[in-house]
Amino acid sequence: MDGRDGGDLDPCRRGDVDVHKKLRLKFTLNQGILKTKITLIDDRTRKKERSHSPPATGMSMRDKRPGGTLVENDLELYLRPTSFIDFDNPTVRDFAERVCQNMGNRSRKEKAIKLYYAVRDEIRYDPYDMQFSPEALKASTVIRKGSGYCVAKAVVLAAVARQQGIPSRIGFADVRNHLSTARLRELMGTDLFVYHGYTELFLADKWVKATPAFNLALCERFQVKPLEFDGEDDSIFHEFNAVGQRHMQYVTDHGTFADLPFDEIFAAYRKQYPAMFAGSVRFQASDFHAEAEMEKQDI
Repeated sequence: MDGRDGGDLDPCRRGDVDVHKKLRLKFTLNQGILKTKITLIDDRTRKKERSHSPPATGMSMRDKRPGGTLVENDLELYLRPTSFIDFDNPTVRDFAERVCQNMGNRSRKEKAIKLYYAVRDEIRYDPYDMQFSPEALKASTVIRKGSGYCVAKAVVLAAVARQQGIPSRIGFADVRNHLSTARLRELMGTDLFVYHGYTELFLADKWVKATPAFNLALCERFQVKPLEFDGEDDSIFHEFNAVGQRHMQYVTDHGTFADLPFDEIFAAYRKQYPAMFAGSVRFQASDFHAEAEMEKQDI
């Protein structure tokens, strides 16, 4: 400084640097030495790159895109095998190929419908099967076991769909007045089910919701209309059951994911249902279908 009025020392404000450009300082600590990296960023370029960049490669990243047609590169993300959506596993492959056998060159929509009903009715819904175990939520594990709760069944549908070349992703929402029994509600301490899982399939240039959670036999016990799926319209829970009683209310949408966000889901479970995880990583075993049948007889 030479004593003169140098004015504003910020180059962006002085006009020496374009107003759209900013300085980014990045500090790193390497073996006890603090290093500084200065980068000149052009906001106009950065915005343009962000708007045209492909989705992040992290398979658990949330898909924040609005609905609509996606370009081919985007859809590749929803056709890959993952740790949970392991359609490259022989168990998943055999299930999908058995369901779609003799379908030849039938449309993706027709195959998606067949797969939906197979997952819905061949894998029993069991909310007591919620385990804090990544292995337990792999599609191959759920198929071998033949049962699972809504998230597990959503993973299976996503996996068998990808095995048949149908882009798929998993969605989550908090719902109130979920299909449940008195014992389950007592364990949960609420009628709010956080991170209820469903599947979205990309058919005819749009994402279509499919909810394969409740098998037909269970719906009959609860006097709830089974969810049908036509490959064109969203298949989500009915607001009322078969006798006109309020059944389901969607409260919060958590978005869709290319793979199962295991840690995020179980963090929400532990926060919402602490009693269910106290002293155990698994709920006490029970026969949910039998509970439903007993409550039906008591009505």
